[in-house]
Amino acid sequence: MDKFIYKKSAGITALSASMTDFMYKKHSHKEYAIGVTLRGIQQYNLDGSLHLSHQNGVMLFNPEQAHDGMAHDKTGLDYVMLYIEPELLLEVIEKKDILRFLNPIVYDYRLEQRVLSLADAILNQKDEALCNELLLSLTESLIQNDLSSGFKKDNALIRKAKDILHYNLENVLKLEEICRELDLSKFQFIRIFKAHTGISPYQYFLNCKIERAKQLIEKNRDIYAAVAECGFVDLTHLNKHFKSIYGTTAFKYMSQLN
Repeated sequence: MDKFIYKKSAGITALSASMTDFMYKKHSHKEYAIGVTLRGIQQYNLDGSLHLSHQNGVMLFNPEQAHDGMAHDKTGLDYVMLYIEPELLLEVIEKKDILRFLNPIVYDYRLEQRVLSLADAILNQKDEALCNELLLSLTESLIQNDLSSGFKKDNALIRKAKDILHYNLENVLKLEEICRELDLSKFQFIRIFKAHTGISPYQYFLNCKIERAKQLIEKNRDIYAAVAECGFVDLTHLNKHFKSIYGTTAFKYMSQLN
């Protein structure tokens, strides 16, 4: 049976997941995602390559790094994941420029245990002070293992395209208007955007809408306001797309936060 449990503390979202048949659609997150495979094999496509995270594998995803995900075989998969805002991670490690993980999967016992400790504290709603201390320990392991490097920012055209997409989340995506701003044909734009981000403009736009809805739900605990503000037709429409990325419906996600 597929099961996805989310909890949030100290600005970090923790996920405990168990899945057999469920498959994540290709998507990306604005946060860093750091997780551990507990049972089975996690299979996903990332940066044009197939990756397999076996038991005890620590998975490292950069912000806006497009990927999918599924269990490698019918035995299923258990894992935990931490979603950490870039600003928070940079604050902890006292860096100004965003960092990029070099390897998508590593096998390091100390790092694994620190991910699991922080995930356990958040999922079991331990004190926020403890979660902050465990986050510091986790980031120290990341630095000690030299798992990151400086991150090359998007070029100006891609940054402008993303800004336009973010600015119009409550509307229907109109490629013609964006392409007019960028002085590109529709097909030039799609090709260039996908080459830089690994995801199509429509997928990126939809992901941003879902992420925005998630933020509003966390902030206001009002799922119908999120539907309206993010331009979804109705709650069913939001739930369908929300589940394809988070494994659970928006309504169930909200109920887990209470």
